[in-house]
Amino acid sequence: MKKVLLALLLLSGPAWAAPCDVLGGHEMVRAELLFGRTHVSNAAWADFLRQSVTPRFPDGLTVLDGKGQWRNPAGGEISREASSVLVILTPEASDLKARLSQVREDYKTRFRQQSVGLVISTACADF
Repeated sequence: MKKVLLALLLLSGPAWAAPCDVLGGHEMVRAELLFGRTHVSNAAWADFLRQSVTPRFPDGLTVLDGKGQWRNPAGGEISREASSVLVILTPEASDLKARLSQVREDYKTRFRQQSVGLVISTACADF
């Protein structure tokens, strides 16, 4: 009997396999970009969002402010600094990787940063 129940559970799939089917919404890509802000003023950050991010992701975004920590791979020093996390929920698209890369490179060039972190996951979202 236990083997039959286990087989039925495996065939039916896990309850979390398709959250959009259960909860409604649409499967989307969640991109989180991690920006160090030690030498970036609020005005310069707002300009960057307006000029570099919004044209590439006009449907919306969220900015979270925080405190970050990063170890420089060259010398091993640990830096602690003000940071911003940019959260973008967007449908998957063939140019998504390029748009995210352009935002990261623009920030690194504009503010002389060594790195901009990127975390990608999938999400069920509805707006």
